Amino acid sequence: MLSRAEKLARKENRTMSELVREALRYYERQRWWQEVNEEGRKRAEALGISENDVDALIHEFRAEKRGKRSPK
Repeated sequence: MLSRAEKLARKENRTMSELVREALRYYERQRWWQEVNEEGRKRAEALGISENDVDALIHEFRAEKRGKRSPK
């Protein structure tokens, strides 16, 4: 794995430190997104809301918000 990382760093003209930092940032974003999704799933399930319901609720909310805007 180290030799693959070194090869990738050379290919992208990066230092190993830059490559590792970017990998860690990517990993942290992925973990955060997984945690947010899991929390959302749990809350939706507790409320008896399906994924289709969520999509419909988002569209409804946005439509209401657009309707409440003051004219420019």
